[in-house]
Amino acid sequence: MNICDIQNMVMVSEQKMSEPTLTNQFKFIDLFAGIGGFRLAMEELGGECVFSSEWDEKAQETYKANFDELPEGDITEIPEGEIKKHDVLCAGFPCQAFSVSGKRRGFEDTRGTLFFDIARIANHHKPKVLFLENVKHFVNHDGGKTIKVVHETLKKIGYDVYHEVLNASEYGVPQSRKRVYIVAFRKDLKIKEFKFPKPTFEEVTLKKFLQSNRKAKNQVVTKYKQIKINETEKQKKKSVFAPIRIGTINGGGQGERIYSPDGHAITLSAYGGGIASKTGAYLINGTVRKLTPRECANIMGFPSEFIIPVSDSQAYKQFGNSVAVPVVKRIFEQITLYLEKRGQKTFARRRKQNSQKRI
Repeated sequence: MNICDIQNMVMVSEQKMSEPTLTNQFKFIDLFAGIGGFRLAMEELGGECVFSSEWDEKAQETYKANFDELPEGDITEIPEGEIKKHDVLCAGFPCQAFSVSGKRRGFEDTRGTLFFDIARIANHHKPKVLFLENVKHFVNHDGGKTIKVVHETLKKIGYDVYHEVLNASEYGVPQSRKRVYIVAFRKDLKIKEFKFPKPTFEEVTLKKFLQSNRKAKNQVVTKYKQIKINETEKQKKKSVFAPIRIGTINGGGQGERIYSPDGHAITLSAYGGGIASKTGAYLINGTVRKLTPRECANIMGFPSEFIIPVSDSQAYKQFGNSVAVPVVKRIFEQITLYLEKRGQKTFARRRKQNSQKRI
């Protein structure tokens, strides 16, 4: 054996030691799954999805096209005992009104809401972690009583609960998208303090995520009115971390505001009106247009191979309802760090399995 052979053996050995392993995967469930934003992030970090649920048939269609799995239907009709055991419960649950949240009765106050289904499943299976997402206004709903009821509910069934509003713009996503994330650890893990990940402030702009061969039908107007840039907008122009408004269409109402691709996109929405509804309008290569569904997928962090089998109108709705994949991934990486400190080796960070079906 010559010196080159020895050096090669050392290099191979070092590579094997530095590579993350694929030992025991953690298992998670995907509730209110939508089109699988949570699942993409969790699988990328080594998780195995053992159950999914989504009642919307068009969202189910997109989910099946990408994960080769048709989610179960209405979660309110699925007994918790029929769901497989899991380590993590993920849910981007709808912001359904908590009709009696002011009474502050914890678990009892959530009955009749979709959050109750999260609570009953968690109470039955006792997963190590609950990882939830909702619109930013959820924290102020009913004068802050709703989020308090969520905390009380989860504490009553054995969890330490944390929440924070994060903006996707600060985590490598070219879109202003503020959402509240709720993380709950089972009390026996004794994680009495959890800090959400700090912003990464990656300097990305919408321009980098656009399609060069955009469809002509996404052109929305040929004439528009430029607006005078005020001091606030001037400040935004100094940073890539916010939408930069540069013009209006018609009266400048909802869906009639024009933004620069040199900044970030506005929040994608599942609903809303106006000529550039759901995505906003952008001045791109001299043309004012809304974003294409593929561009929406791009700025939500979905991979280029993600299949969009539905109509454009359904696709806009689905991406508007989804989670920003890079943000979810970053938060769970933080969760993993805390679990590792408590000896939870199941959550050791690892590579995605190449054998996992994606397309």
